[in-house]
Amino acid sequence: MSDGPAARRGPGEPWGGVRPFSIKTKLGALVVIAVLITTGLSMIAVRTQTELRFITVFSMIATLLITQFVAHSLTAPLDEMNTVARSISQGDYTRRVSESRRDELGDLAGTINLMADELEAQDRQRKELVANVSHELRTPIAGLRAVLENVVDGIAEADPETMRTALKQTERLGRLVETLLDLSRLDNGVVPLRMRRFEVWPYLSGVLKEANMVASARAGMTSGSGSHTRTDVHLHLDVSPPELTAHADPERIHQVVANLIDNAIKHSPPHGRVTVKARRGPHAESLELEVLDEGPGIPRSDWHRVFERFNRGAVSRPHGPGSDGGTGLGLAIARWAVDLHGGRIGVAESDRGCRILVTLPGQPSVPS
Repeated sequence: MSDGPAARRGPGEPWGGVRPFSIKTKLGALVVIAVLITTGLSMIAVRTQTELRFITVFSMIATLLITQFVAHSLTAPLDEMNTVARSISQGDYTRRVSESRRDELGDLAGTINLMADELEAQDRQRKELVANVSHELRTPIAGLRAVLENVVDGIAEADPETMRTALKQTERLGRLVETLLDLSRLDNGVVPLRMRRFEVWPYLSGVLKEANMVASARAGMTSGSGSHTRTDVHLHLDVSPPELTAHADPERIHQVVANLIDNAIKHSPPHGRVTVKARRGPHAESLELEVLDEGPGIPRSDWHRVFERFNRGAVSRPHGPGSDGGTGLGLAIARWAVDLHGGRIGVAESDRGCRILVTLPGQPSVPS
């Protein structure tokens, strides 16, 4: 919308540029023309000795024809605006008014179109918020459900370790609710980062454990895109060196890794393998993460669109159950979290499957 007419229109400037004729000018011209016609016909009547009643009738007919033409040119765009405004009031934000006129009605048409653009954008943001909340809350809810089901079915004991796992999921659910429901902070990218130093191996090991738990919980569950049964995918963690540490916001990085793993599992072939690699970055406490799968991969022509919201990709033959592309929000959320850190995320070259590379800057260097 920033490239539309509204962005180029300055304060007090007529919509569409120079306004050669305003409605006031046209109405004034109509009065002048009517007077000239009447005066001209009266002079003809005096010279030709025509009866005045005939001149009056001719003057009235000519004036009515010109008035009808001008009135039609004014009311036709108003009818169009009325139709578009009625559609907008009913929730259809796709209709627009033509902006071919260069008068006050042209200004009004541009304002209505700008209003429709803003309403359409707000409606899209509202839907994206609902989708974001649903997508982000699904993981901790599924994990919590898996723990409770195991306890109820007698598979696991309600020991302190199991309860701590459930409590951890509950706490993460609360943090996600606080973050995702604050739309203005999320959209403006001003969510505060709680940066701290942490050990990468135990941290990522916990993320993969939760991913396995969620995969088990989703077995047989029905979602908006079908049933996902991906307990066959093996998750592998590769951290080098084992004592590797990083400086970042663990909660935000959890969003990144969890969404990348979730996306990789969906697109993995039966009994496939998803590998999460972690290496030391070029700077102090910086980190390089890789998530690799063995799925069909992403065409190079689509690399620049992978992290767009609601982009589900276009795989002609999905591999494995659940490889329908999901909601198209996981990778967009991952990019948002990486951008908050000032890092980079993108698709990298890979001999097989898809390889997502994440680079986090770590602790900023202090000038001496």
